[in-house]
Amino acid sequence: MQLFPHQQKALEDTRQFKRVAYYLDMGLGKTFVGSEKMKEVDAFQNVVICQKSKVQDWVEHFKEHYNGDYLVLNLTMKKDCDLFQAITEGKGGLLSENYVVGVINYDLVFRRSYFAHISGFTLMLDESSIIQNETTKRSKFILKMQPENVILLSGTPTAGKYEKLWSQLRLLGWNINKDIFYKQYVETEWIEDHNSGFKIPHVVGYKNVDRLKKKLAEHGAIFMKSEEVFDLPEQVVIPVHSKPTKEYWKFMRDEIITIEGREFIGDTILSKRIYARMMCSYLNKDRLGAFRDLVQSTEDRMIVFYNFNDELDVLLDVAIELEKPVSIVNGQRKDLDAFEKNEDSITFVQYQAGAMGLNLQKANKVVYFSLTDRSELFEQSKKRVHRIGQKHTCFYYYMICPGTVEEDILRTLEQRKDYTDELFKAYEESFNP
Repeated sequence: MQLFPHQQKALEDTRQFKRVAYYLDMGLGKTFVGSEKMKEVDAFQNVVICQKSKVQDWVEHFKEHYNGDYLVLNLTMKKDCDLFQAITEGKGGLLSENYVVGVINYDLVFRRSYFAHISGFTLMLDESSIIQNETTKRSKFILKMQPENVILLSGTPTAGKYEKLWSQLRLLGWNINKDIFYKQYVETEWIEDHNSGFKIPHVVGYKNVDRLKKKLAEHGAIFMKSEEVFDLPEQVVIPVHSKPTKEYWKFMRDEIITIEGREFIGDTILSKRIYARMMCSYLNKDRLGAFRDLVQSTEDRMIVFYNFNDELDVLLDVAIELEKPVSIVNGQRKDLDAFEKNEDSITFVQYQAGAMGLNLQKANKVVYFSLTDRSELFEQSKKRVHRIGQKHTCFYYYMICPGTVEEDILRTLEQRKDYTDELFKAYEESFNP
């Protein structure tokens, strides 16, 4: 396989390691670096764990680029999983002429007890930041697996938060105690939790960062940013403001309202926060009008990020009305036919399903119909178009209702932080319609 020079360098710099982390920025081709490293370490048995939406992509990647090198199995299918187990254990005399690679998603692997007992294999984690919370079932299971070789892939391994590297460090073989890791590299302060009244630690910064990066390099971690490799086109942010509705202000004050026969009750912080965001997006006629104007203003491909299923319904109505070809990527579908074939198409992408991993550089116009509250998804969503192969300036249209929770969310995301219930509560306390 012909690799770019930066990909070859990443492989060369980690040649002596059996456990590696390729923290390559979105668009730098970590898929190819990871699969070439897998081939290099030369294990008969290989397991790739990825997001559910990426399973078929990985299966097709290995079949297309490594045909004849691997027997490729989709381990989300029981028959393939049974075959993988039978071959790798030599049951019934079954042997494969090729090495075996099985692909499975994070939310399924811990339900396959077989993977807790095998050893001597290569484990590849795509978007390894998913295991940053070591207390979840999937993270606990993966951390107890017994691979001989480990390949971690992520474009945003920590979303800028070094404290979230700890679980990945364990897979790389750096067995530093978590408390010691925090003491050496993380600055914290104790703040009072509004709900419990107790003081809790809050990360405010980092220390000894150069030493941390050196230790990471000693354990096979490579960091690489797009701007260090390619001169990618300019990124331009364009705010698109919509007037907040009177229903939004009433709901924020009274915590209950009926809109078009549907009752919204903000009886918890989470429900109030979600409904407030809805009243800024698809329940705001000015927002829909502004979106219609954006669609009518171009004949170019357009990518639209959204959160809620109800948002997609009204957005599709606009696309149908304006006779636009449509592609959709969400938890139920991944259909990019219109995107690939039609220059005037609209591709609707739900954050959770498509902010990571999609290659959409045929487009250079991205509309944020509503904002995510997760920094990592926000940062990764920008890289769907701003990546290798992009030749045009990338335009990002942030649809915002000034003075509302959306503006508060945007300020938080621009600081590369997640928007939390705690931050929403602070916004509520300063609320002044």
